[in-house]
Amino acid sequence: MKKTHFVAFSLVTVLLSGCATTTSPSASGVERKQFMMLSEAQVVSMSTESYLATLQEASKKKTLNTNPAQVKRVRTISQKLIQQTVHFRQDALNWKWEVNVEQNDQVNAYCMPGGKIMVYTGLIDKLKATDDELAAVIGHEIAHALREHGRERMSIAYAQQAGLLGLAVLAGTSKNQNAAAVGVQAAALGSTLFFALPNSREQEREADRMGLELSARAGYNPNAAVSLWQKMSQQGGSAPPEFLSTHPSNEARINELKSMIPSVMPLYRATQK
Repeated sequence: MKKTHFVAFSLVTVLLSGCATTTSPSASGVERKQFMMLSEAQVVSMSTESYLATLQEASKKKTLNTNPAQVKRVRTISQKLIQQTVHFRQDALNWKWEVNVEQNDQVNAYCMPGGKIMVYTGLIDKLKATDDELAAVIGHEIAHALREHGRERMSIAYAQQAGLLGLAVLAGTSKNQNAAAVGVQAAALGSTLFFALPNSREQEREADRMGLELSARAGYNPNAAVSLWQKMSQQGGSAPPEFLSTHPSNEARINELKSMIPSVMPLYRATQK
């Protein structure tokens, strides 16, 4: 087998062998196969290092966990949500979960791969968020971690780089170099559109669905997700909060959330009895 053909064959093999789903079927109905080129251990290791660096920087600035009441509140809500992650994957309870609050005006929160949660005080103070609304945000972010969306995005980025490298090698053997260059550029555009755009929208949809289920199972009213996103969309005027730069909030999304709520409301009602 020629070297160039071997490179192409190897890339295709890696792409096909990297498809799996990270969570078990549940009421949220999320079962999509995902592309995972990188290992879970690799991504968790990188994320842990990044999280530790964030904590160290916040500590130096004296902005880490400055309000004991807020920290206790966020950790209590987060722990209730974490206890329900077993419905999506058995190993999640064994993650090295960590929950912290940073004094920061940004309306933002995140959960890194492996369960490293950070909530900014801007999310609490500016939105005057209720416990139910905080659960909606944190549940949404935990859902991203459970589905390993970060690992998926990183895997796609690596695959794009490797794939274009392989195409460039193949193109180098072509007699028509200009045509080959156009082919590589077209592949780059197609790869971006095929991988990045659909997955980004789908990942957010999955986090919405699973986040609703998590909060309902933990005893938080799923209707709060709607009021939360309505508050989000009203923040900042023409400049939306940082959280919305990757989590678009619009009428269509709010309507979709409303349509999801009936499917998880029985779970919430069961916790109230």
